[in-house]
Amino acid sequence: MKIIQNYFKENPNLWASIRLIFFLYVFLLSLDLMGGALKLFGKDFSETLIQTTSNPFVGLFIGILATSIVQSSSSTTSIVVGMVAGGALTIDTAIPIIMGANIGTSITNTIASLPQINRSAEFQRAFAAATVHDFFNFLSVLILFPLQLTTNFLGKISYQLEKMFEDVGGMDFLSPVKAITKPVVKLAAESFESVPWLMLIIAIFLLFFALKYMVGALKQLVVTKAKNWFDKILFKNSARAFVVGILLTVLVQSSSITTSLVVPMAGAGLLTLMQIFPYTLGSNIGTTITAILAALITGEVAAVVVAFSHLMFNVCGIIIWWPWKWVPVRLAQKFAEYSLKSKLVPIGYVLIMFFIVPLLVIFIFN
Repeated sequence: MKIIQNYFKENPNLWASIRLIFFLYVFLLSLDLMGGALKLFGKDFSETLIQTTSNPFVGLFIGILATSIVQSSSSTTSIVVGMVAGGALTIDTAIPIIMGANIGTSITNTIASLPQINRSAEFQRAFAAATVHDFFNFLSVLILFPLQLTTNFLGKISYQLEKMFEDVGGMDFLSPVKAITKPVVKLAAESFESVPWLMLIIAIFLLFFALKYMVGALKQLVVTKAKNWFDKILFKNSARAFVVGILLTVLVQSSSITTSLVVPMAGAGLLTLMQIFPYTLGSNIGTTITAILAALITGEVAAVVVAFSHLMFNVCGIIIWWPWKWVPVRLAQKFAEYSLKSKLVPIGYVLIMFFIVPLLVIFIFN
């Protein structure tokens, strides 16, 4: 035992890496448990909610709320695709819901920044890294939603893409992250089916626990060559960070996980906001690719068109904001600075933007 202790003392980076891997697993598990608990709470509600409108403006906010509840844009997209295929929704009505889902999915990485709220400098970096995703989505919707309403350009482009790929076929595969967390999440969902609130509490506790110790392990690696490895290899430039975001999201099949992963890294000072922004855009593309591959398997025209509309929304957003990346980055930095004034600011932001405002809009206009 003493030999092992001495070995780890002589090799602190190895011990830090082992700790990081363990707490990274707990972190990923907590995200999946949280999503599982919220699905137990709200999947039926989300399905009912999506069925209630033919108004595109209300549809946008239904997409935000439904995805915030289940914490998965994939779940919302699947529900929408099923309803379009069954004739319960038109594609024109479905596209604004998909836009809203793009905003709603960013709630997970924003929540992932909250455990660092008592450490001002870390929290400022982490919260900015989380909300830069939000601001990109907000700004993209601000420009593209009115354009979609007046021209249906996303629907038209997506129909053409569907025709090009209609005989290609698709593919499906198990995410390695899901493979290592699914058994625990499945057991928890079965055990807590009647008390999902208890599962949610456990998930939140694990999230705070994992992030606390993940940041400590990351800090130890920051002072070593790990930072250089990130700077010179994975995040060497914007294009590389963008590709890493795509590939990692296709691999794990969840943009919520890939964007949440970099939040503690930003808090620890391992990554800068300018490195994270293109990576986040890549993750937005990655999550649509997995949806397209899955949709192509079905052979359903509606499923493929909706999946392609999700892709094209993000592609158009990137075309607009990549040259102007300083706009969402600066907004995230300023908002993170403002959030230091009170702990209620970030908590209020999550509640108001992802739940209260969508609920009010749905109630008033529906």
